[in-house]
Amino acid sequence: MTIALLATLTSAELFAASNNLVSGTAFGDVDEIVVTFARPVTNNQLLERESYQVFEEPDPDIRLEIESITLSDDGSRATLRFSETLNQSSAYVINIKGLADEGGALSFTVKQSYLGHLFTILITAMLIKNFVFTKYLGLCVFMGTSKKKKTAKGMGLTFALVMAISASMSWVIYNFLMIPFKLTFLQIVVFIGLVALSVQAVDTILRKLNPALFASFGIYLVLITTNCVIIAVPLMLANEGFGFWESLMLAIGAGSGFMLALYLMASVRERLDVALVPESFKGLPVAFLVAGQFALAFLGFSGMSI
Repeated sequence: MTIALLATLTSAELFAASNNLVSGTAFGDVDEIVVTFARPVTNNQLLERESYQVFEEPDPDIRLEIESITLSDDGSRATLRFSETLNQSSAYVINIKGLADEGGALSFTVKQSYLGHLFTILITAMLIKNFVFTKYLGLCVFMGTSKKKKTAKGMGLTFALVMAISASMSWVIYNFLMIPFKLTFLQIVVFIGLVALSVQAVDTILRKLNPALFASFGIYLVLITTNCVIIAVPLMLANEGFGFWESLMLAIGAGSGFMLALYLMASVRERLDVALVPESFKGLPVAFLVAGQFALAFLGFSGMSI
């Protein structure tokens, strides 16, 4: 038993010593990981691709193929280049075998900084996976309030505000009330109620502060209550298990993306009002054609990593 205990302690010390070899990790280009060492290394094992096992943390059974390994002149930094593009919003585990002279096996995780992770969530929801142009959600309000830029800006800001408030409240209630008391099966009902509460608050404030803007929204302000984008965000937060700041960034990104889509569409539709459009295409038909062209343009962001 004493021998087994000593062996366990020795292996733990070797593992700790090997982990102290790596002082930092970062993503390079879209297909690179850069590893910085605490001291110059001369072990040739670091230059052999067979010594590495690299996989994405959620999929440990799928090993990534390393195309090349480059060691800096001073031996303090190694650049791993892979044969495929890396998903830099995810975490990767790297195992290096056979480093006997460096204290045993080496294992570490490569991932973005937390601020970089939050920024990625924001930009992804705003551009890369825009809820209107890539997921085709919220088209009723989108088509109804994108006729004038002034109305589009007001609705976009209102939409983003309601989304941020409702998503924050949904996260708090879901994590501190619904999960502990096993009420997650009520999430859709609860989320709709929180959105309705947020919309009613914005409705009352707008009615007092800006009656003209409130009147221009018409029935579409009420339709925010059951808008699929507003409901989709809290449901995504519940399914993905995001933290509070991640949830807030997703909500702000989705709301900002909706506002951007509204403003772009309104800018074009104002010009279409004075353009020579065939009679059969006037109104919604040409608006849907323009929306399709915007969707094709936003499709160019797909696959982009930050």
